[in-house]
Amino acid sequence: MPNLKEDDNALREVLTQAKIIAVVGHSDKRERTSYQIAQFLRQVGYTVYAVNPLIQEIDGQPSYTALQELPEPVDIVNVFRRSEYLPEIVDEAISINAKTVWTQLDIWHQPSAQKAIDAGLNVVMDACIKIEYVRLKVGLTRDV
Repeated sequence: MPNLKEDDNALREVLTQAKIIAVVGHSDKRERTSYQIAQFLRQVGYTVYAVNPLIQEIDGQPSYTALQELPEPVDIVNVFRRSEYLPEIVDEAISINAKTVWTQLDIWHQPSAQKAIDAGLNVVMDACIKIEYVRLKVGLTRDV
């Protein structure tokens, strides 16, 4: 299964079926893209968990140091870290049985993508989850 970025139906299915998203590299700075996108995802009805070992909490919600610490299973691991961190993040995503690894624009690591695919995960790399959500009009088809 290749990068789903080119498959609108697959992207729509991932976004429609997902309920819980872990944002790896979630910043507590409002001007940062990771903060803004996580807020957007919350506003449209997803449960969003921050994963950032350098931050205790964001807007009163706990920030977790690793995916393994999250209190419930995750549908999408949305990555806002540089590509060199992807091998470790993909290993964590596999270990928690996440369904999808989704990396933001300009974040791409082919060996990690292949490893996730081989482990049965969906992979979307180098794509903004908010842009795709809006472009595919997911909110209009989603049961919230």
